[in-house]
Parts: sequence; C-alpha cells; structure tokens
Amino acid sequence: MNAPWLAFWDGSHAIYVNARHRDVHYRLIAKQIAALAPSRDARVLDYGCGEALHAEIVAAAARELLLCDGAPRVRGSIAARFAKNPKIHALAPSEVEHLPDRSLDLVVLHSVAQYLAVDELTRLLGLFRRLLKDSGTLLVSDVVPPDVAASTDALALLRFGATNRFFAAAVVGLARTVLSDYWRLRSRYGLTRYSEAAMTEKLAGAGFSAERAPHNLGHNQARLAFIARPR
Repeated sequence: MNAPWLAFWDGSHAIYVNARHRDVHYRLIAKQIAALAPSRDARVLDYGCGEALHAEIVAAAARELLLCDGAPRVRGSIAARFAKNPKIHALAPSEVEHLPDRSLDLVVLHSVAQYLAVDELTRLLGLFRRLLKDSGTLLVSDVVPPDVAASTDALALLRFGATNRFFAAAVVGLARTVLSDYWRLRSRYGLTRYSEAAMTEKLAGAGFSAERAPHNLGHNQARLAFIARPR
C-alpha cells in the first residue's frame, strides 16, 4: 500500500461514522470469515485486517488466526487486544513473508486490493500462492468494479445504517467524508478497480483457479468477491 493510504489507515480517521458502525462492521466480517474456515484445525490469515475487533469469532472456528496489517499503530492495538488469546497472533507484512510454504488453509484479502497498485497485488497473490496448502482457499473480497460509483457505496452504507440503527450517524458521516482526508486521497490516487474478468485472469496468472463468489463480504453487495484455489 502506498505511503499516503497507509498513513491514513494508521491515523485517526472517521471511516466509521460512530462506535456502533465500527462494531457491527467488524462483527459481520468476522462471522463471514469464520463461516469459511474449513475446519477447527485450520490456520487462517486475514491480510490487511484493520482493527479486527471481533477476531475472536474467527479464532473460535480455527486452530490459529494470523492477523496482518501494515499500519504499525493498528497492529499494536490488535496485539494488545488479543494478547490473552493464544490462538491469535498479530504479524507485520514482513513476518508473513517468512511463514513456511504450504502452511495456511485460508487466506482472506478483504477491502485491500483497491488500495494497491496492480503490481503490488500481483506480488501479494504470488506470496499467497506459496503459503497456501494445495487444498487451501484464498478469498479476495470487496473488489471495486470499474462501473461502481461513490454514490453506490454511499447508498449501501445508508442501508446498512438503517438496518443496524445508525442511519442518522451515517448521513452525517457521509457529509463529513466529503471534507475528509479519505476523499482527498481517493480523489488524488483513485481506487484500483477490477472487472470480474480482470480479477479472474489476475488470479489465474498467479496460479489459482478462481470464480466469483455469490456474495461479497460485508454490507456492500455492489462490490465483488472471488474464491480462488491453487492449481
């Protein structure tokens, strides 16, 4: 992830409009990842995990959960939050690179691809191909298609807020976002977008057999998710 985006995610930001939004977001993601764990003996890597507030839900469905985030402050917070859970370990990206080959059963890359340059994602997929067991699974989710506008994301958030009792805060938060560092970064650097065909081809080039998943992780179903397995 380029330095401005990494600094944004490592700093104080208002992507989550209030504490309830933050809580229900991470709880939903954790439940969905837990449902993908192939067995209670699985080793799972959540790469670019963010704050991972409810990672204990995933850990309960697996033998070990590795949480990786490139933002040092976020990573330190994760390590402190789950220090007493022997199943959960916080890793830096450089530590992930030194994991043994064929040692992971599930790798999740959620809401990360859009912040990476094309060649950065290529290298990351190559790393995941090396780390996954032959029977393992890679999930790449929250991929932004070329034709999805910011207004679509905004409507998805409002629906999520209405369902989870933070609609008014979502309205205020969206207005605040227009004046935020996030919007300035998005306007300057854009988001890296992939069509279904482009992401399937990219995964194939990294040694995976891939298909679009029926549902995206999280609340925004205008974005795409892909299930990939080593070939």
